[in-house]
Amino acid sequence: DEEEDYMSDLFIKQDVRPGLPMVRRVKEAIQKEEKQKEANEKNRQKSIKEEEKERRDLVLKSALGNENKGFALLRKMGYKSGQALGRSGEGIVEPIPLNIKTGLSGLGHEELKKRKAEEKLENYRQKLHMKKQANEQAADQFRIRFKTKQEERKMEGDLRKSQRACQQLDMQKDIDVPKETWFWIEPEEEDKKDEEDKEDECTSSDLSVSEKLHILTAYLREEHFYCIWCGTTYEDPEDLSSNCPGDSAADHD
Repeated sequence: DEEEDYMSDLFIKQDVRPGLPMVRRVKEAIQKEEKQKEANEKNRQKSIKEEEKERRDLVLKSALGNENKGFALLRKMGYKSGQALGRSGEGIVEPIPLNIKTGLSGLGHEELKKRKAEEKLENYRQKLHMKKQANEQAADQFRIRFKTKQEERKMEGDLRKSQRACQQLDMQKDIDVPKETWFWIEPEEEDKKDEEDKEDECTSSDLSVSEKLHILTAYLREEHFYCIWCGTTYEDPEDLSSNCPGDSAADHD
């Protein structure tokens, strides 16, 4: 397009008065641009592919006439326009559609492209599923560790409670030395010079908290008829067995 000559009559005749509203100027400019586009579209020559497509669409949309040899043979055999094919009329009514390949890719390329897209989608779904499983497994492991820590803290508290009760009940029976060093809550000492105490300490350290709790509660029940979960000292073994639910925290829950 040639550049607009600002000294031409077309430019001079434009209404550029200061009082002309801005909306009117914009509207006129838009209308001028649309007219120019329409003129360019009319003057543009259609490509060979576009002309072939228009002719092909026109032929496919039009019905077959008597000049078509195939249609003429069908009519001789009794076929009527709009009737389904076949002796009993169970065949197709419309002709088989014509699928024209316009791209430059080889045969089967679209199927291959579709299959790759499906495989990519399936791989993405599998990754999401595996990630979800990993998150669920991590959450389960966290809950198990948290529950285990809670149970360990509870057992440690029950052990300290049993040690205090054992020390108090032993002293009431004038027992000055515990049966095991860890049966009582040991006072904090910086240095321990007694070798026997060190050996006992090593032996007790080999036991877990649950094992210590089981041994100590059994000692309290047998020696003092006392249950730490009931918080009661029974009169005799018969009274203990008949009135105490059991010898563990689970039996008392």
